[in-house]
Amino acid sequence: MSDDSPAGHALAGLDIALRDGRPVHLRALGASDEAEILQAFQRLSDDARYMRFMRVVRTPDPERLRAVLASFPERGIGIVATVPAGDGIDIVGSCIAVFAADRPECEFAITVASEYGGTGLATRLMTQLIDEARHRGMKEMEGFVLNQNQPMLRLATRLGFRIQRDPDDATIRICRLTLAE
Repeated sequence: MSDDSPAGHALAGLDIALRDGRPVHLRALGASDEAEILQAFQRLSDDARYMRFMRVVRTPDPERLRAVLASFPERGIGIVATVPAGDGIDIVGSCIAVFAADRPECEFAITVASEYGGTGLATRLMTQLIDEARHRGMKEMEGFVLNQNQPMLRLATRLGFRIQRDPDDATIRICRLTLAE
């Protein structure tokens, strides 16, 4: 994928080594990843699902997943971290940025498998996502994070996000990053 492609420059594929030495492949998320995303969801603990969705989610909504995947790359960015598995690959992390319809802003979400927590994977995913959002002309990125999700709030702070209390919900923090002046 060239720098001028609609999906952008950072999503062509990148092999990285995590802090613990494990190799991971980062690449664009696509419609063909639906089954793997659903498998990755099933592997998440109840706590991880709650931190990601801010509510109890027992089963994913395949229709909503298809709609989000179909919107990329025109209406958003998706990046997955994959590792080899017996059935091909496993997705061990993912992040998305969904573009606002009427302004150059996007909302992010990220999920990392618990066995990959603390390895630097979330930092690499978010860094790629931020770079790609800038490349795509976004001016601001925001995300909503549970106050109890301290690892994500620490990561957002390290990446330069401003953290503010949600005026409508004391359990939520709004993380905002200016991407361009």
